[in-house]
Amino acid sequence: MDRADFYDQVYQVVRLIPKGRVTSYGAIAAYLGTKGSSRMVGYAMNDAGKVHPQVPAHRVVNRQGLLTGKFHFGGNTMEELLAGEGVKVADDKVVNFKELYWDPSIELAL
Repeated sequence: MDRADFYDQVYQVVRLIPKGRVTSYGAIAAYLGTKGSSRMVGYAMNDAGKVHPQVPAHRVVNRQGLLTGKFHFGGNTMEELLAGEGVKVADDKVVNFKELYWDPSIELAL
């Protein structure tokens, strides 16, 4: 699979994350069958701003709930987008991360 195809698959999954929920780079990678590629999922999120239809990249955080991609949004945009969906953030970390966590391997299981 080439990079563009992988990114497209990542974007398809991210578009399915419900408002008010978050997931991790690693969960997306595992769902796609590429468990060791969470960094590549991060790279896809870095490019997500150029993609149409839009990709809610602000809903993807690291495995501890940290907003590790926030600098790609500029300022506090990532936190503001999450807050607009009812997700509370304190010290760049999602509050109640475990309760808000959306695992595509479970949520999208057939």
